[in-house]
Amino acid sequence: MKIRPNFLFAWIFLTLALTLHVLDEALNDFLAVYNPLVSSINEKLDYSVFPVFSFSNWLTGLIIGIVILFGFSFFAFRKQKWIIYLGYIYGVLMLINAFGHFVGSLYFSKLIAGVYSSPLLLVGSLYLIWSSSQTLKSNK
Repeated sequence: MKIRPNFLFAWIFLTLALTLHVLDEALNDFLAVYNPLVSSINEKLDYSVFPVFSFSNWLTGLIIGIVILFGFSFFAFRKQKWIIYLGYIYGVLMLINAFGHFVGSLYFSKLIAGVYSSPLLLVGSLYLIWSSSQTLKSNK
């Protein structure tokens, strides 16, 4: 399996963008918007679909996730084919995350926490999706 160098770069770029995004959310009190919103949704559904977080649990979980994502870059460096498919999933999830902040800002008529770093998430996710596609094409 030949993994193109730009795939590894795209993976690391997106993970760095996600790290900056989490910092943006933490410094701008993202949970002040998120927790009331999901509490309202959960009440309307009479079922807890979305979790409500304390700041320390939320931040700890995201830091662990980011460390794991950086760790996955090892598998890209080692040319593991399955990481390409994971790249698609990771890219799409971060694309949804970025758009969620843009849409949330429009909905609330103000810039919500995380929106400042969302353009980097958008670019990074599109780059990883494109790079995953190019890597798969080059191995056919």
